[in-house]
Amino acid sequence: QVHLVVSGGGLVQPGDSLRLSCVFSGFTLSSYAIGWFRQAPGKEREFVVGIARSGGTIDYGDSVKGRFAISRDSAANTVFLEMNNLKPEDTAVYYCAAVSRIFAAKNWNEYTYWGQGTQVTVSS
Repeated sequence: QVHLVVSGGGLVQPGDSLRLSCVFSGFTLSSYAIGWFRQAPGKEREFVVGIARSGGTIDYGDSVKGRFAISRDSAANTVFLEMNNLKPEDTAVYYCAAVSRIFAAKNWNEYTYWGQGTQVTVSS
């Protein structure tokens, strides 16, 4: 059975950094692409970053390029989202998701499994 558990959110100030973790079970990274998404109140779910199941291809959403980074630890069954230079517009609930395909998808509805989400609030 597949499970994804997201953690690491919190309240930070603009310019701060935060690292989110997505711990998964029931599958291996060699078989699933992983995506990070976020959803702010009243807005649609937004693609943040995705990593191919090989780990060799990474796609970032335009709003986070140069500030966010995805990484993974296969031995620990964990995918990380490192967020730097956070801005108030980054405030959202962040989710990780998994799909059994080669490359990550930018459309949230293509993902099969989802973590529960973690709140990130950027405010002074």
